[in-house]
This record gives sequence, C-alpha cells and structure tokens, in this order.
Amino acid sequence: MTTNDQAAVELEVNDQCLKILFSGILNIDTVATLWEKCLQLFTTHVRQHLIIDAQRISYCDSAGVSLFLQLKESQLARKGQFELLGLADKYQHLFNLIENLTTKPIQSEKISLPLLSQIGKFTLEILTIMRQNTLYIGELCDELFKSLLSPRRIRWRDVWQTIEIVGPNALPIVLLLGFLMGLIMSFQSAVPLQRFGAVIYIVNIVGISLTRELAPLMVAIILAGRTASSFAAEIGTMKVNQEIDALSTMGLKPLLFLAVPRVIAVMVMTPLLNIFMIVIGLIGCALFMMGIGYSADIFIQQIQSAITIGDLLGGLFKSVIFGLFIASIGCMYGLRTRFGASAVGESTTKAVVSCIIMLVIVDGIFAVLFYLLGI
Repeated sequence: MTTNDQAAVELEVNDQCLKILFSGILNIDTVATLWEKCLQLFTTHVRQHLIIDAQRISYCDSAGVSLFLQLKESQLARKGQFELLGLADKYQHLFNLIENLTTKPIQSEKISLPLLSQIGKFTLEILTIMRQNTLYIGELCDELFKSLLSPRRIRWRDVWQTIEIVGPNALPIVLLLGFLMGLIMSFQSAVPLQRFGAVIYIVNIVGISLTRELAPLMVAIILAGRTASSFAAEIGTMKVNQEIDALSTMGLKPLLFLAVPRVIAVMVMTPLLNIFMIVIGLIGCALFMMGIGYSADIFIQQIQSAITIGDLLGGLFKSVIFGLFIASIGCMYGLRTRFGASAVGESTTKAVVSCIIMLVIVDGIFAVLFYLLGI
C-alpha cells in the first residue's frame, strides 16, 4: 500500500484481473505523488482486465481524472479491458467531459506568474517542506524514545553492521585528514606568530581549533559525504524496488526497521571518530613543533594548559548532534525517494547537500550558544 497525507492506493491482483483501489483526496498535490507509483504497478502487473475502484474517493479534480484516463489509454493500447467503478456522478461527469474533448489544450508558452504569486508559491512550498520535515522528526524522535525505553525493539544486528560501515571503514580518511589538518595549521600559524615570538602558541591554536570546531565539523562533513549518501541510496533503492511497501504490508514500521538502527550507530560512532581526528591532528602538530626544536615535554605541557575538559566535552556533544542530523537526513531522503531512473541519484544528492547546509546552520547555532554561555 502506498500512502501520503491525503490519498492512498491499494492493489488486488489475480490471474486475469488487476484491481487498483483509490481512496482519499485526489488533487494536483496528491496525484503527483501517486502517478509514478500507479504506472509502475500497471507495468509490473500486466493483466487482461484492469479495474479502477473509486468508491472511497472523497474528492477528485482534473488531476485525478487525468490519472484514470492515462491508465485507461495504456490498458486499451494493450488490447485489454478497462472498467471504472464507484466514481461519484459529479466526478464521472468530469471524466466523461475530459475524455470526450476533441482537441487537447496546447500550452505554447510557459505561464509567467506575477511576482506576488511567485512569492506565495515559494512560501507555500517552503511551509510544505517544513511540515513534512517536522512530522518526520516527530515520528523519528518518538521511535527513538520508545526504543531507548525498550531496547528489545532495536535490531542490534543492524546497529553493529552500520557501526562497522560508519566507523572502521571511515577511520582511514579521518586519520589522514586529521593529520594533514594538524600539520598544515601548524605551518600556516608559524609565519605570523614568529613575528611576535609566540611560536609556542601554535599548540594552543591547533589544539583549541581541533577540539572545539574543526574535528567535529570535518568528521561530520566526511560522514555526510559517505554515510548520508549511502543511507539515501540504500533506502531509496529499497523504495524503488517496493521493499518498503512490503515492510508496511507485513506490519513493520520503516522508521523503526530502517532509520532507528542507523541513527543510533551514527550517534555512537561520530564522537569516537572525533576523538581519533583530534589525537592524530595533535600528533601532526607535535611533529612540526619537534621539527623546529621544541621537545615533546613542552608540547604536552602546552596542550594541558590550552585544552580544558569543557572544550573536549563541547566538541563531543556537537559531534553527537551532528551524527543525529546526518543519519536522520540520509534516511529521510531515502524514504522519500520517488520512482524513476534518476530517483535514487536525486535523493542521494539532496541528502548530501541538505546535510552540509544543516551542519553549517547547527554549527553556527552552537557557536552563538557557546559564546552567550561563556563556554
């Protein structure tokens, strides 16, 4: 069964007949989400007799009628039989009217909306996206809270598999970037600090930058490119192959079955990867400092005086929140994947771009909060 906020379509199949049952409101918004799915079902289940059951439709405009006509034309092109049942009289009249049009309307040029209408359309689209995201976040938080109260609901095998993919497999690139960041920052800071005889404070700059800002943000960006895209592609492929529909049919919640284990795994591994990046970055800084004549003891003493427990805990807390957003956004776009050849690629691209934008926004919020709190 495929559903959205106001419309639904169900399927009944036997040897000779394909029956599609529509319910709810069929308008330009809901039909846009059902169109590709219905055509996919029609193509997958080829039968001699196609029945459209419209008894449970509460509203239908020209968009819904156009979908019925498309299914009818496709069925008749196969030399099959088509039957429309239960459509209300006023909607049946609209169906007959559109079907009997002798000439189809031709749109010769793109419709240009007034500026005020464009602003209203854009605002409505933003509000719709915000509403959908709010509903998704609420459902996900509810499932996470219930899962933490009842750990038996969690598929721990999936959690451990995702931890391996997110953590050990991402560790080499995290170590490489962390080492290079520590080394490059040391070289870049040395030139201006030499003018003031404050080369020893390179340790302070690198250490504080890594623990408070750079390590959490860089690890999050790496996971946005690796993990969020992987989640979106994997779940999106399942959506295209109708595996998620099968889960819903069996009574399994896609969020609990697919999203919750991934979110938990990423939230666990992100702070650990953050610690590895901090350590390897400080090692790169230490190599530079020893290369210009400072001993390891002086480096350790300077690090102890520069970095506080608050700096480390603040960075780790940010990394946990970053991990929550990365996994949630990746799963969200995977579950929202449409049908079509380019659908999975579009979901993957949107997931990565949305993750990076969200990370920058959340990081800015943390910067303001830490400043106001004096952390």
